[in-house]
Amino acid sequence: MDAIRRSKLISTYRDGLLNDTLPFWTKHCVDREHGGFMMSLGRDGTVIDTDKGVWQQGRFTWLLGELYNNVDQRPEWLELAKHGAKFIDDHCFDPSDGRMWFHVTRDGKPIRKRRYAFSESFAAIAYGELAKATGESHYAEKAKRTFRRFIDHNLNPQDTAPKFTDTRPMRGLGFPMITIVTAQELRESINLPDANEWIDHSIDDIRRFHLKEDIQCVMETVGVDGTRIDHFDGRMLNPGHAIEGAWFIMLEGKIRGDQELIRTGCQMLDWMWERGWDREHGGILYFVDVNGLPVQEYWHDMKFWWPQNETIIATLLAYELTGDPKYAKWHAMIHDWTYKHFPDPEHGEWFGYLHRDGSVSSTLKGNLWKGPFHMPRMQLVCWQLLTETV
Repeated sequence: MDAIRRSKLISTYRDGLLNDTLPFWTKHCVDREHGGFMMSLGRDGTVIDTDKGVWQQGRFTWLLGELYNNVDQRPEWLELAKHGAKFIDDHCFDPSDGRMWFHVTRDGKPIRKRRYAFSESFAAIAYGELAKATGESHYAEKAKRTFRRFIDHNLNPQDTAPKFTDTRPMRGLGFPMITIVTAQELRESINLPDANEWIDHSIDDIRRFHLKEDIQCVMETVGVDGTRIDHFDGRMLNPGHAIEGAWFIMLEGKIRGDQELIRTGCQMLDWMWERGWDREHGGILYFVDVNGLPVQEYWHDMKFWWPQNETIIATLLAYELTGDPKYAKWHAMIHDWTYKHFPDPEHGEWFGYLHRDGSVSSTLKGNLWKGPFHMPRMQLVCWQLLTETV
């Protein structure tokens, strides 16, 4: 990667974040009447559904705090982060059990709670950034408490009807990989005392149960002992998810100066690039079958925004850590394909959902799943990586 390419990429990521992505959301999603953020936006930013996803309340609050702490202490970012945290405090916890809702009305009435506890992981990192930004201890205590709820519920769910029977017990990649990044964030923001222990435990789980050297694959779902399950659910791979986990582990290796962790992360990236990159049209496929069989989910060959975001980060981080030109080539491939197809030249921000060939499937800019998280995090992380070595 030459100096001209590096300089252009810095401008693309930095300016895209500060002059396009963030202004789009701060202009259109802030609810000054009821608090929090309305994320279901049409192409031009028009609110098309006023319900609020709790994931997105935590994610955007985290982003605003992260930018305030690590980019520029702009008062409006801190004010909006506090605005988001207040809505979370007031409306996003179920007082009967302390768990968080997944989906609430505009004014905060509960609609749905999920069996898993990822709302808690996003709220925890949001509180952590506010603790760092303000120095107020109550945010740090909320961050620790909410992280503990995330861990406890995923390890030992209480009063939650299981999704499956005990006939075919399974474990998924999601919990350990989200534990890694949540603990990393809280270690940085509030110096979470047991962050390293949770990171170590989670990386060990991924290595023991999900990494399959014999078939060079990161399995999304396996039996509780790591065995491969020869059914639709067990065979289905989510390359973008595994690549996201790969860069979390690479980053931990970078922080610790641990080459073995870097090698593990790069190995995960190598395996899942080979399985996920669409050789016909470009971009990362959503689902593929480990044995090359048809996939049950009908959106399997679509191109969602977030797997591309995570692959852009992973390939760039792998290149910065190893200097291997293969990763610079892959980064150019995924960056160029993504930036050719996802940005909206008329209204800004990105489309979230494309057909396999890169044509737009939906003009939605936000919903319960898509909001200002994966894409601005990609822009921020890549900007930081590139400027570290200038």
